[in-house]
Amino acid sequence: MTHLTHSTKSVRQEDVKRAWHLIDLKGAVLGRSVGRISTLLQGKHKTDYAPYSDMGDNVVVINARSVKLTGKKAATKTYTSYSGHPGGLRKETFAGLQKTNPEKIIRHAVSGMLPKNTLRDKRLARLFVFPEGNHTFQNKVGTK
Repeated sequence: MTHLTHSTKSVRQEDVKRAWHLIDLKGAVLGRSVGRISTLLQGKHKTDYAPYSDMGDNVVVINARSVKLTGKKAATKTYTSYSGHPGGLRKETFAGLQKTNPEKIIRHAVSGMLPKNTLRDKRLARLFVFPEGNHTFQNKVGTK
């Protein structure tokens, strides 16, 4: 009688191939776009995905300043941060943050959609956000 061996080969960290993806947010809705970005950063679109390994791709996001929100969220959404000191609570509106630091909006939304584990910082390090259409990764985007 022969025995069948069922073995699943895990991808080693050295064998992970990271592609570069370009995502244009001109007129796009924030939540729908961020879902796609977080999927690419985690590597869930790959056939050999494993949740415990870091096998995601690099993502370059352009036109972050022209991202949209649906409904009344553009007028009512606020971002809070606290320094830890008395009186250190800071609140910023979506409209104000979109003018001054639109990268923060995208990074905050993507961070909220990634799993809260030790791989989160490594995945966020592969996210490159630019407020306008020009970026510094022309030679890498589109290569596998």
